Amino acid sequence: MSVEVCFEKRRMLMTGTVAATKGRVRTTVRMSRNLYDEARRFVDRDLVQAENINDFFVAAICAYVKLLHRKQVDAEFAKMAEDADYQKEARLIVEEFSQSDWEAFEITEREPVEV
Repeated sequence: MSVEVCFEKRRMLMTGTVAATKGRVRTTVRMSRNLYDEARRFVDRDLVQAENINDFFVAAICAYVKLLHRKQVDAEFAKMAEDADYQKEARLIVEEFSQSDWEAFEITEREPVEV
């Protein structure tokens, strides 16, 4: 989930576009005073898109969750690199489409690129 999506969902909840209780929980977070003060300064100086400290924390958590999802996907792809059956299938697919891939490449090289 992108930070923008997180902010949009938060804005919709705050403005009543979505029922205020739908999908929200209230929680308490403990952190060092230094970390809190640093986050607060970012919000107070308008250095982030967050309107308040809560939005800042929600955005930070969304970004971290997105990073963790990305790492999970990367780990699955790494497994594929070591999977002999997958490698065999991938080679067969490459061989099967090599002629059409080459033809497509030649066509794109002949046609001028429009900007």
